[in-house]
Amino acid sequence: MQKGRVIQSTGSWYKVDTGSEVIQSRLPGRFRLEGKEVTNPIAVGDWVDLEINKDGSGTIAEIHERSNYITRQATHGRRGEHILVTNLDLAFVVQSYKQPKLKEGFIDRFLVTCEAYEVPAGIIVNKMDMSTPQGAEFIESLRELYEGLGYQFLTTSIHDEDSIDELNEILKDKTSVFIGPSGVGKTSLLNTLDPTYSEKVGEVSSYSNKGKHTTTFAKLIRLNNGGLLADTPGIREFGLYNIEPWELSLYFPEMLEPRQNCKFNTCTHLHEPGCGVIEAFELGEINASRYNSYINILESLN
Repeated sequence: MQKGRVIQSTGSWYKVDTGSEVIQSRLPGRFRLEGKEVTNPIAVGDWVDLEINKDGSGTIAEIHERSNYITRQATHGRRGEHILVTNLDLAFVVQSYKQPKLKEGFIDRFLVTCEAYEVPAGIIVNKMDMSTPQGAEFIESLRELYEGLGYQFLTTSIHDEDSIDELNEILKDKTSVFIGPSGVGKTSLLNTLDPTYSEKVGEVSSYSNKGKHTTTFAKLIRLNNGGLLADTPGIREFGLYNIEPWELSLYFPEMLEPRQNCKFNTCTHLHEPGCGVIEAFELGEINASRYNSYINILESLN
């Protein structure tokens, strides 16, 4: 039996790194039955035990317990959850200054998931070389907001060596992931962080202004700095999974204290009398865009 880490999943085969070699491995059907509410019972980042077959391939015999993971609602009409990556030290949501346009709602959904599944989270705004003075001011207001909530906030450009050096230092010796829509420059950042890793980088469609998918499967890349970085396919939707409406505010750090003053334990902070969160919002203690994100997410859960 050998222990290894899943570094790539193609649906039917898994690449497992044992430290000395990468073994192409299969998953027995019983695991798929046990994980029937999950589209993928094994995800990139998982630690597994392998039985080595005569032909040198592996059969996954055991999946180790996860320390954390990032998940979302399964897409394309499938039920259950889709686990993106597991056992993380850091997770970054990547947005671009423009092309495609930055979406605060996407950021907030991602942060809610990280809070719910105990993943340390941060935000990267890429393509800052395209910014205007007015745009840079807006990004700085976002930095003030999210850093005030306890999240790392980085601004990057592949043309700005200092920003890449800062990111490189943060990722050093950690297992991290970049998650965001297609076209925001996740793979370009990866190529710049580690020039030995060469991937085709997709162009942003000038017609739809949405990125074209270039990363087909999630994969865990070993960087020169000793870190591991998961590169993931572009995500247009980030549907939350297994979060009840009444508990959503638990994953907004700025609402934790005010919600203790709510009259009702199951307060949704929309219209109930004696709501501590609404009171805090009206006093300006909760940012308006964050409260609006909360409402939008809450409506999507009902």
